Amino acid sequence: MDKVTPSPHGLNVGREIRRWRQNRGLTLAQVSEQSGLNLGYLSQIENEKATPSLEALSSIADALDVPAAWLLLDSASAPRVVRAAERPHLDGPDGAEMTEVDAGTSRDVCIIEVTAPPGLATGVHAHNGDEHHLVLSGMWRMTQGEHVVELGPGDYLAWDPAVPHDVENVGDEPGRMLVVYPRKGRRPS
Repeated sequence: MDKVTPSPHGLNVGREIRRWRQNRGLTLAQVSEQSGLNLGYLSQIENEKATPSLEALSSIADALDVPAAWLLLDSASAPRVVRAAERPHLDGPDGAEMTEVDAGTSRDVCIIEVTAPPGLATGVHAHNGDEHHLVLSGMWRMTQGEHVVELGPGDYLAWDPAVPHDVENVGDEPGRMLVVYPRKGRRPS
């Protein structure tokens, strides 16, 4: 008989097991048969009245065809959503519009959308952290030291921004770009 042990430490996996079981279109009886675990025990696990051993958790995961680690993750936390109209606006140079796409919700990166009029250049500057650029529209010239690269829609560039660099919209219309850098790095100015 399977041992029934309520969790004193909050390791409750029942909600995730139920979610994955229902997602797979399986009944408790089917999971019981595929895992070799008692139906009543599985019901107690799903209702947070019992905590499975690692061996039982592995059997349940196999029956659900998911990695056991997925059953330990809490999917109850809602995704973070930032609507375009809710994005914070940042000061951009000479007519550039900048919005913080992630609105500070990301723990590790900052994502900025820049819209720049034709001819706008950032001016040579440098700062810490990796910096990534994805061109959404327009033509851009990216200069760092002796390296000059022109980018168009869909092109990507990454560089070490500690090396002085300049970014310029060289197209005939406004250009848009996503810039991604570490949250602890300096915001572009």
